[in-house]
Amino acid sequence: MANVDFAVADVHALDHPDDTFCVVHAHQVLQHVGDPVGALREMRRVTRPGGLIAVRDADYAAMTWYPASPGLEDWLDLYRRVARANGGEPDAGRRLKAWALRAGLTDVTATSATWTFATPEERRWWSGLWAERTLASSYADRAVEGGHATPEELRAVSAAWREWGEREDGWFGVLHGEILCRKEA
Repeated sequence: MANVDFAVADVHALDHPDDTFCVVHAHQVLQHVGDPVGALREMRRVTRPGGLIAVRDADYAAMTWYPASPGLEDWLDLYRRVARANGGEPDAGRRLKAWALRAGLTDVTATSATWTFATPEERRWWSGLWAERTLASSYADRAVEGGHATPEELRAVSAAWREWGEREDGWFGVLHGEILCRKEA
């Protein structure tokens, strides 16, 4: 396709003139930024009149799984504390509509979607991803450096992810908030 461009930039200071893009999309971004309303204002600025701003973010407090796992409960509590200490909001999904309205967007459609990890392949991928992130990522570094967890505690959480991923009856659901906003003409 010759009429599509993709760009990666700082969402708080996009290096593009006003009214540049037909579509601006952010997937799992606003949960990590300190000023999501400012980010949406900047996304609005670079969107052409009549263009779309599309955003999806998870809502960690709404994540759920089976079977019960104290180790995954520890993970969720730890992740939310680390994310907030880093200036983010892990429960962004439920806030997207409110943030969009505060950013001055008026044509806002709010929806939700889910991810489900239930097959052996899905559980292996999801549990492996979090088992590794828990041990070797900026999240793991911030957990230890911020005094939220010890390396031993991270190893226990990682092991809980691996154990859950091996459960034949394992199921994990992730709720996402979504907004689709049309910039006024």
